[in-house]
Amino acid sequence: MTNIHRSLILGCSMLALAGCGGDQIASPGTGGDIIINNPETSTPSPTPTPTPTPSVTPANGCPTINSTGGLTDSGTISGDAGDYRVCTLPASFDEDDTLPYIAGLVYAIDGRVDVGTDGGATDTGADSDVTLSIEPGAILYGVTGRSYLVVNRGNQIDAVGEADMPIIFTSRDNVLGLSTDSSDAQWGGVVLLGRAPVSDCRDGVFNKADQAQCEQELEGAATTTLFGGNTPADSSGTMQYFQIRYSGYTLEGGSELQSLTLGGIGSGTTIDHWMSFNSSDDGTEFFGGEVNMKNVVIVGASDDSLDVDTGAQANLQYVIAAQRSNAGDNLIELDSPDGDYATAALPRTNLQVANFTFLERSNANSQALRFRGGAQVSLVNGVIDTDTETCLRIDETVTMDQDPFFASVVADCDASAPFNGGSGVTATEVQTLFDGSADTDSAFTISLMSSFINGSSESAWTAYDPTALSSYFDATDYIGAVADSSDTWYEGWTCDSATLSFGNNTGDCTALPVY
Repeated sequence: MTNIHRSLILGCSMLALAGCGGDQIASPGTGGDIIINNPETSTPSPTPTPTPTPSVTPANGCPTINSTGGLTDSGTISGDAGDYRVCTLPASFDEDDTLPYIAGLVYAIDGRVDVGTDGGATDTGADSDVTLSIEPGAILYGVTGRSYLVVNRGNQIDAVGEADMPIIFTSRDNVLGLSTDSSDAQWGGVVLLGRAPVSDCRDGVFNKADQAQCEQELEGAATTTLFGGNTPADSSGTMQYFQIRYSGYTLEGGSELQSLTLGGIGSGTTIDHWMSFNSSDDGTEFFGGEVNMKNVVIVGASDDSLDVDTGAQANLQYVIAAQRSNAGDNLIELDSPDGDYATAALPRTNLQVANFTFLERSNANSQALRFRGGAQVSLVNGVIDTDTETCLRIDETVTMDQDPFFASVVADCDASAPFNGGSGVTATEVQTLFDGSADTDSAFTISLMSSFINGSSESAWTAYDPTALSSYFDATDYIGAVADSSDTWYEGWTCDSATLSFGNNTGDCTALPVY
């Protein structure tokens, strides 16, 4: 990886600098001159640290793609890192295409951009079958708040970054260098849609004989955008080693997108090693589908870090979620159709999370976890650092009837109100459920290092074997998302902020990486 601030090769060694004379040497990326004068005494004066200068220069033009209209050369954009060529995406990808990484080039998402057209709830053989591939290091940004990328049913995305060269989805302000550690809602986000089952049919008729007839509609879209079907193993593609920053703009009807919005995606979809930063709504939301994820980092969501509902069947392992100070609601909000629909709308939402570290910092009189609607849940090998907040709230007896499962979960809950209940569930019942589980502790003394790495207290705690819940999970002998200082799965592809810093990574979330 090339550093932003490049060294000048002076053409003679520093030991022989006094004999170089007053040469003029062009500084890379500036087009100007630097005058180096001979010192007048044998003891040189201290050399001031040079002022950093932008190092990115715009690419010469936009690459050629196959889709109708191609890429539009929209000139250049200037930020802290330098100048970039802007290549605006077409409104729709109607052919297989690749967005290559090119130094000094960014891709603009101007409004809604579709990958393929909706192929319907079942594969009739007439799908558009478009795959959008994105190379490691590529940067895509939303031009306006209403800009977002949608991968429609029957189509796929292949966005695979690398540990030291992640793909960045971000906002125009971030490219310009205007975003801060508290910015959010600067563009829409990324949406993946598929044909896996959902529970809430948009026509209000639930538990149909043919699940493929139960479809749901993407919230906030100006045009009808459907997802769902009866293909649990459906694939919407692969996304690995990527960041989604500053997303969550409010669309039509007051609805907001998340960093990553998943509607009815199937278990054939691969998603891992990804980071949500400062989403104005949820870090990610699952509307139905069969969702598997590993190595997830969610920082600074203004609402919930994880929102799971509409019959989603979800397995997540190695999850770090951290709220901004005085921002955010729940770290997990879990829901399923309640009331008369609790037994009629199937599948019932089922969330399983193993090896997680949650940092509750909202101070908004909320709770770290909220379960309701008769959803099913299993949480194992977890650390919840609440900063004196309520740990768990469960609403409705139908949710308690699903036997929420906890094993090897520790937390430093608010001593005065560690648990809460609602709609027929009491706080005492919730506390009895949690503290009566295997190897749990709601009054644990947190010893985390760097806010998310296990310390001595966490390392000494007995772990649960998560493979007992799902074959998707790895067997682990520790609680929390990060076992110790030698466990560095989060390094390289993340970014730092005032909320949470990860060390060896792409730099600050307020700036763009330069390779």
